[in-house]
Amino acid sequence: MLDDDRLHQLATELCAVRGVQAIALGGSRARGTHRPDSDVDLGLYVDVNVDVAALGDVARRWTSSDVSIAPRGGWGPWVDSGAWLIVDGVAVDLILRDVARVAEQCARAERGQFAFHVQPGHPLGFLDIAYAGEVAMCVPLCDPNRLLEDLARSVTPYPEPLRTALLANLWQVDFLLDAADKGAKGTDVAYVALCAATATMLAAHGWHAAAGQWVTNEKGLIPNVARLPMDTNGFSSSAATLLGALGSTTDEILQTIAKLRELPRPVSGVVSGNLA
Repeated sequence: MLDDDRLHQLATELCAVRGVQAIALGGSRARGTHRPDSDVDLGLYVDVNVDVAALGDVARRWTSSDVSIAPRGGWGPWVDSGAWLIVDGVAVDLILRDVARVAEQCARAERGQFAFHVQPGHPLGFLDIAYAGEVAMCVPLCDPNRLLEDLARSVTPYPEPLRTALLANLWQVDFLLDAADKGAKGTDVAYVALCAATATMLAAHGWHAAAGQWVTNEKGLIPNVARLPMDTNGFSSSAATLLGALGSTTDEILQTIAKLRELPRPVSGVVSGNLA
């Protein structure tokens, strides 16, 4: 298994590559919510001139197999680049992050600005200020110039303007459920499912913002509302039940949408009665 000493050794070697500014442990292992079989997510905070070939050389030494570091933009416009490794029998994901871009998103989070972007593997869209959330929650493994420390300080505690903006964004929930109503009349289940899931995920984003908790991925977004340090009135379990049984007839679907409107939502950290 990849123990802490080996993990720090790997991080030290990667951090020595030209253009690498810092290395951080991220994902579930940084949050302490990982399972024994969870991947190890390593964030590599790099300059645009990072020596990708040298990174590949380090990765090959640790895996004893051919490793290809994706070119800039090879994994899409927001996940950008990286590689998948197996080290000591453990899956290790190297994720490259552009330092300048991360700093920009931290500044946007401070101002309460955010947007979702099309990105492979992110059905809701990639939330740009997730970069800020990553540095706020990561465990630095190599940070010689205190880059991660300084960025984390800029977005800790959770920025109040961002909380306000994400709660204000909940107007989209009703807009999407109105669209779902129209789809239900034509029994367009796929369209309704997309509207319903998106609306519920945006509501979940609101819950996390109300609790001052960062979100870096839509995976686990709705279930994790139940783990927030506040009373969410059963949002997660109710949402899962409704999304898992939308119905197949117009009447069934309309009834489910009506119940989705009744899910609790946060308003400035206080639970309101429904989504309407």
